[in-house]
Amino acid sequence: MPFLTAATIKQSYDVIVVGSGAAGGQTAYTLCMEGARVLMLEAGRNYTPETETPMFQTPDQAPLRGASTPDKAFGFYDATVDGGWQVPGEPYVNASQDNAGRFDWWRARMLGGRTNHWGRISLRNGPYDFKPYSRDGLGFDWPIDYADVAPYYDKVEMLIGVYGDNDGLENTPDSSPGVLLPPPKPKVSDLLVQQRAGRLGVPVVAGHRAVLTRRLDADKLPAKLHPGNPEAQRILRESMLRRAACWWATPCGRGCSTGANYQSTTVHLPPALATGRLDIVCDAMVREVVLGANGKAEGVRFIDRTSGKEFAASARVVVLAASACESARILLNSKSASFPDGLANSSGKVGRYVMDTVGASLNGQVPLLENLPLHNEDGADGGHMYSPWWLYQEQLAGKLGFARGYHIEFGGGRRMPGLYTAAGLEWLTGGSYGRKFKEDARRYYGSFVGFAGRGEMIPNEHSYCEIDPQVKDKWGIPVLRFHWQWSEHETRQAAHMQRTFADIIQAMGGRVQGEVQSDGAKAIEPGGSIIHELGGAIMGADPKTSVTDRWCRTWDVDNLYITDGAVFASNADKNPTLTIMALAWRASDHILARMRRKEL
Repeated sequence: MPFLTAATIKQSYDVIVVGSGAAGGQTAYTLCMEGARVLMLEAGRNYTPETETPMFQTPDQAPLRGASTPDKAFGFYDATVDGGWQVPGEPYVNASQDNAGRFDWWRARMLGGRTNHWGRISLRNGPYDFKPYSRDGLGFDWPIDYADVAPYYDKVEMLIGVYGDNDGLENTPDSSPGVLLPPPKPKVSDLLVQQRAGRLGVPVVAGHRAVLTRRLDADKLPAKLHPGNPEAQRILRESMLRRAACWWATPCGRGCSTGANYQSTTVHLPPALATGRLDIVCDAMVREVVLGANGKAEGVRFIDRTSGKEFAASARVVVLAASACESARILLNSKSASFPDGLANSSGKVGRYVMDTVGASLNGQVPLLENLPLHNEDGADGGHMYSPWWLYQEQLAGKLGFARGYHIEFGGGRRMPGLYTAAGLEWLTGGSYGRKFKEDARRYYGSFVGFAGRGEMIPNEHSYCEIDPQVKDKWGIPVLRFHWQWSEHETRQAAHMQRTFADIIQAMGGRVQGEVQSDGAKAIEPGGSIIHELGGAIMGADPKTSVTDRWCRTWDVDNLYITDGAVFASNADKNPTLTIMALAWRASDHILARMRRKEL
């Protein structure tokens, strides 16, 4: 397989892609399958899910029983390697250390990036989400609308495999017929949530997640995705046949050796490599984009993390797909006489309008779920169902006190025993031990429910990243300094989440654990903690107020593109990964069309 070292890369490529996750994987896949020669530079180490995924191990087999540590925030079995909110040798700076002004930056230093451990929730932005300013006068409109992206949503869903239903709900777009896989059956706790939340007017529908509930149709899908390209069809068919339907056996965050869930390392990169047109260099920390005398990008300079030496690579096109803030960092560090404040930054907007998802959560215990008869609750690790935002009209009428909405993710049932099996029951039992402790553990097992809100943040001038004037990482590259501020729209939204979750738990006949926060500033999670950071190089219709155009092409440098979340002009309540991939496919098609016209 064409994994190269920094010293053995070729003289030149059609495209350099920086990053290998959702954006980089999709970009490289599209380009290679349609004939372009691509060099992918990944800052982290190589990673192979087929051999590195602990598929069947139980928590008791892990160090510390799988508990989280500073190095493994999601437990020992989590797929993330050499990454997290803190990465040795790669510091970042916060201008403020209090929760309200702090931004926690997650980085995954591994091939495939965050796609190896993400929640696989795959939601489409709706028509309102692309034109939020036109709706309520806040934030920014995108220079594109839903119709521009809808065909690419279909393509991505067919390629990666997404389960779900079409429910015809407001601003919750349906997929084209036949695109979605059937969702898994609801769990008992899901059905109770659906019943009781429904009485409160909160819809509960099948979730949309990138997990195969049945094998992909390898005989029909390749022709739909790559019409008129028999080579791509053959390669994709072979790749799809290697993926199995989910066995409901292993938490998705561990990765998947059978390819049943979407990871760039099992879905995007294998077929791209099979074309013979993709070279990958791991442990390649990109320092800057190199600008030529003609005003175009010539390539990049990067540090080989294993040797500490600097190397250069050249190409006709450079695509930054390193994650929103990392791509902003590369641009800000790419200074020249033409761009003293950073490359593609004539607008002064590089690093600006960084956003994360609004998050708040609440747990409860439901007596109706106690002592149920034993039954099989295996399923797609993660939500089988969820609640899309349902109060658009009330919000538009100004009845809620905040401008944007949230969706609800929830879980329950007899999952792998953890915190609530026996430990942490004192709030219910008052403390027990011996035989009574064992009885309590059996009684309460499977009777807990947890609710988490995921809401929209409106971009603001006070949330941004810049280069710190003093701090550098271990390779001598200047690091980012973050500034962060939630507005009242976000904190009021978080308080609304808490009230809604408490109402649902009580409607289920349950008891809320802990305090229901009426102060949204206390309920809201710190910036960055949901790991949905977006912005930093937003797209727009005016080069004076944005960094890229509608095709993810930077206004200032004609052959420099950004295909990760940096280009998002808003952060809808929908998880962003599906939209990142759809935009990356769309931008890649634009690059290919320009190459065919000899414009690049």
